Amino acid sequence: MTPLKTEIDTLIIGAGQAGVAMSEHLTRLDIPHLVLEKNRIAESWRSRRWDSLVANGPAWHDRFPGMEFPGCSPDSFVAKEQVADYFVSYAAMNQSPIRTGVEVLSVERNQGQAGFTVTTSEGVINAQRVVAATGPFQRPVIPAIAPQLSRVQQLHSADYKNPQQLPEGGVLVIGAGSSGVQIADELQRAGKPVWLSVGPHDRPPRAYRGRDFCWWLGVLGLWDAAASQPGKEHVTIAVSGARGGHTVDFRRLAAQGVNLVGLTESFDDETVRFQNDLAVNIQRGDENYLALLDAADAYIARNGLDLAPEPAAREFLADPTCVTHPQLSLNLTDAGITSIIWATGYVTDYSWLKVNAFNEQGKPQHQRGVSSEPGVYFLGLPWLSRRGSTFIWGVWHDAKFIADQIAIQRQYQQYRAPSDSL
Repeated sequence: MTPLKTEIDTLIIGAGQAGVAMSEHLTRLDIPHLVLEKNRIAESWRSRRWDSLVANGPAWHDRFPGMEFPGCSPDSFVAKEQVADYFVSYAAMNQSPIRTGVEVLSVERNQGQAGFTVTTSEGVINAQRVVAATGPFQRPVIPAIAPQLSRVQQLHSADYKNPQQLPEGGVLVIGAGSSGVQIADELQRAGKPVWLSVGPHDRPPRAYRGRDFCWWLGVLGLWDAAASQPGKEHVTIAVSGARGGHTVDFRRLAAQGVNLVGLTESFDDETVRFQNDLAVNIQRGDENYLALLDAADAYIARNGLDLAPEPAAREFLADPTCVTHPQLSLNLTDAGITSIIWATGYVTDYSWLKVNAFNEQGKPQHQRGVSSEPGVYFLGLPWLSRRGSTFIWGVWHDAKFIADQIAIQRQYQQYRAPSDSL
């Protein structure tokens, strides 16, 4: 590899969807920049997702404005490898200056001069500005309650690939957001006995009255919500694009053969205990689902749209026995469970970013991605500016805003008063 540039105006760290979008906007503004990626472009889509994963939003929605997914129906859900290929093609289209295979080890503010010293696996560079575009899915989290059982295979959903990867026997999937629900469904369809631990969640309809839920969130202005509702900060969203897209329905999963249990509370050797909250969690998910249907119906009436009614969308199956008489404990050996999949999310890791841009809890301090440390920017984080910030299209719009802020700062710095030339 040729040596890295030792001087650059703006350094972007990460070449996933956030870094690729950021590079496009800086290129349009003629701002010199460089993108560093320790793996490949959009690596997480390739190696940190299960084999059958597709995008959770339709192709017409989950993309950048400048390129459609080639060969895909607008209403289809694009496979993960094709999503990764899309970002590679998008970066090539914009001739983004991306260096792959380069890891950033530390970023520190310069003393006595502007900018930052960035130490990488390929040398040291000086950057006037740094954009942390590493996204929210940096370090998989397995809770401390995980048991120490050598006979049970445990892995995070980031490391799950397919049913053949697991040993014979049953599987306990912990976490009922999009990942946990889709993995549990896939495993049960592959013939494995499955238990799914269901915590608090939102459960939007996949589609209603002929429109995908992404469309409904758009016309109802919900993508632009500036902050999460109180009490919803850690609530997951159960939605799926699998098998052409369908509404997640926990009662149907139970009828299909998935054993539903409440939030996982603790392990005592071979025994796992669950909270007695399964019925409440499903009920609140139903309330979230019905609230969106109500808002959609009101929007249709208000605007006089000709969208066919869908009364069947409000019909639920009867609560299964696992809901009316919940199982509060389970012996793993007696149940034949040989695997546990933790679909329990991620945390960010900014240990390499040694600047004053974090609060007392270690979380980024920023306003729409502009951090409390001048010259440092964050991109791709949940609720960076709105509800849609972690989605492909939302990242693109956030990147545009940050690029504009960088351009403004460059204008100030490039100003020269008449007296400066004397």
